[in-house]
Amino acid sequence: MSNTTVSLRRKIDSAGDLQSVVRTMKALAASSIGQYEQSVRALGDYYRTVELGLGVCFRGHDSAALMAAETRPADTGLIGAVVFGSDQGLVGQFNDVVADYAIKTLATLPGNAQVWAVGERVHARLKDAGLPPVGLFTVPNAVKAISPLVGQILLESEARRSPLATLRTGQGKVIELHLFYNRPTSGAVYEPVHQRLLPLDETWRRKLAELRWPMKVLPEVMGDNVETLRVLIREYLFVSLFRACAESLASENASRLAAMQRADQNIDELLEDLNGTFHRLRQTGIDEELFDVVSGFEALSGK
Repeated sequence: MSNTTVSLRRKIDSAGDLQSVVRTMKALAASSIGQYEQSVRALGDYYRTVELGLGVCFRGHDSAALMAAETRPADTGLIGAVVFGSDQGLVGQFNDVVADYAIKTLATLPGNAQVWAVGERVHARLKDAGLPPVGLFTVPNAVKAISPLVGQILLESEARRSPLATLRTGQGKVIELHLFYNRPTSGAVYEPVHQRLLPLDETWRRKLAELRWPMKVLPEVMGDNVETLRVLIREYLFVSLFRACAESLASENASRLAAMQRADQNIDELLEDLNGTFHRLRQTGIDEELFDVVSGFEALSGK
């Protein structure tokens, strides 16, 4: 009886320690969600500003040459893709969802895929599915760490899209760049999304050129219109990658928070069951001891 109660007490203590860890992770996930969601909201205003600037440039005649170069028929090459996942576990189906979505989408695109993974977990998932990534990036642990990651992705994609990429890697040049990530919808719910980032097409240019300027006085581009357009396009690529990463991180922490809430509830139920069993066994032991005392007293009294 003593060994049984000791064993139960050990299990209760272990479950209590685990619950403390789970609740700490819940608090961290909840606080992280706030900073990433705030970053996405702030980024929306900047993204809108960049789009308005691009629309002004696209109304000029000098942008035709640059857009012609960006939208010219591409040679045969590779389809580049960046898949945002997580480095850590305890996120439910977060990595499986975005990896499966990326694999199915890339299978419908013409050409061979070359994938970069952001996060060790999604890297392993893609590798197990028969689509081993050619590169691995570390998931940022704060908003300030997103910008360096975006810079690395842009440098890597630019190197793979250069005419010397075939000579350097022997695998051909990347002609398109696609993004795959989870976007938060409501609460702990998220959905996988796909965005083709490059090349820029005429439909994209026309849509931005038709954006209505929010003020009555229309702006003008001072200086070289083509150079201004190049700078704004670089900002567009940067802000698109930044937003994808921030939304992925918000979804990751929302998924982790939901997983920790389920784990916390399961631990509560386990503790209730263990405590109930412990008290029943303890009461049974007390009853048996009292029965032995009463039996001994009756035996002595009868003698």
